[in-house]
Amino acid sequence: MSNQENNAAQNSVLNTIHKVEGFDPAAYAVPYTDLNTGETRKRLPVMAQMAWFRLVYREGKIAVSVTPGKDCFVATARVYPSYKDPADSYLAEATASRTFDPSKPSVSPREWAQTAAVGIALRNAGFGLQFGAAGDDFLNLAPNELGITVDPVPAGTTAEAVPAPDVPATGMTLTPPPADPPATKRELTAEEKFMQASSVLWPTKKHAGRTLGQVMQMDPSAIEWLANRYDRNPDVSAAAKYICEYALNHQSA
Repeated sequence: MSNQENNAAQNSVLNTIHKVEGFDPAAYAVPYTDLNTGETRKRLPVMAQMAWFRLVYREGKIAVSVTPGKDCFVATARVYPSYKDPADSYLAEATASRTFDPSKPSVSPREWAQTAAVGIALRNAGFGLQFGAAGDDFLNLAPNELGITVDPVPAGTTAEAVPAPDVPATGMTLTPPPADPPATKRELTAEEKFMQASSVLWPTKKHAGRTLGQVMQMDPSAIEWLANRYDRNPDVSAAAKYICEYALNHQSA
């Protein structure tokens, strides 16, 4: 048997993992560009992975937890065959981190981290393009599952020469858009600044784990306290002041 025939036979066996009659996951694969080689390959979007998982494990569970880091959110996802399984009886686990991208103010870094962690955990559990048979692997380019525009490396440029934001937990690197000249750099709108301020995490135990936007809806007086009396973190206090000013301006508009 030739190497090509042997590889084809191996791929045929691998494709039987989590096989569901009438469902071909490869049909849902989307193209992406390898930053290192410029080669166009394919990977499976998270929504397709989740649908596949539900077809195999009708009572399965995907548990996700998120913790704030210094400059990002860190999400951990675990995949279970059944919702009845104890916490330590999972098929696969994965962690991913995402930070706020000023060029995409509508993309929540918390939700982005959750999506990335779920996708990697499902892939680790066998709900991916098995063993790179169709190009699915851990490359430097993040999947475009949340509408993020990712540019391929220009011809003659190495992947290492392209600046990118830090995404340590997943080994993925996004290629950011070219920086505008200082004279033409776009100023964030009031709504975008409000969204950015609202995503800041509450700094004390009283509302630990909640964002300022969430606290604003629950306890507006707490935001006023943070804006006027909290002095341990000037950035957090400034975010609270902006939320108060924004709310006042829109209330009187």
